[in-house]
Amino acid sequence: MTKEFGVPPVVFPSGGNPTVAAGGNTQQRRVPTAPFQPPRPSNSGIPFMSFEVGSAAATTSGPIGGGTGPIGGVANFDDEEPLLDELGIHPDQIWKKTKSILNPFRANPTFHKDSDLSGPIFLYLSFCLFQLLAGKIQFGVILGWIVVSSIFLYVVFNMLAGRHGNLDLHTCTSVVGYCLLPVVILSAISLFVPQNGALRSGIAGVFVIWATRACTNLMVAVADGGEEHRGLIAYACFLIYTLFSLLVVF
Repeated sequence: MTKEFGVPPVVFPSGGNPTVAAGGNTQQRRVPTAPFQPPRPSNSGIPFMSFEVGSAAATTSGPIGGGTGPIGGVANFDDEEPLLDELGIHPDQIWKKTKSILNPFRANPTFHKDSDLSGPIFLYLSFCLFQLLAGKIQFGVILGWIVVSSIFLYVVFNMLAGRHGNLDLHTCTSVVGYCLLPVVILSAISLFVPQNGALRSGIAGVFVIWATRACTNLMVAVADGGEEHRGLIAYACFLIYTLFSLLVVF
């Protein structure tokens, strides 16, 4: 026995798109649209790109905030400070401070009141270089001893000076570093002196006294309250530079 089902007729319009009639409304198939593309100016010679170099250069007159800068105009480097001055390195002052150490009897404390660490770092590297030429790799040892010696002398001086002591650690490190110059010269001379001899020890003693006297005079001059304790300060300086000379002798 067959059963008949009522199927609505399918009608194709003349355009070729099938439609389905349901409740009197006609739904048509959606036609996919093309993806969005930015509009291209007619004067662009590069596909998908447009650069107006002339207008960009005209509108850019300088850095942010207006004015003339390296983008829109010619940069003026005449007013710029030298690079070493911006880094806080003054070669003329370093040379004057170094020359003041060469005469242990007339050490000029005027230059050392303006302390810096550029000269001590240069002397430290020179000392390490001469020790390296002697076959001794002591970069870390010398640097550690400079730091410990500066802290030691800073504590000793301020304890002796009491309330009147105004020596800061930066100035103390600067003076200790610059007075390392005799030890650096000793390290250079020791390259040409036989080891394990009385001559080597005698030369080391002379340079240690030189460095001790220069450091003592500068410490007493750049800070207050150390004049009456000059002997104790000289003893502390003597211990410091004897320690450095032992690196050279042995």
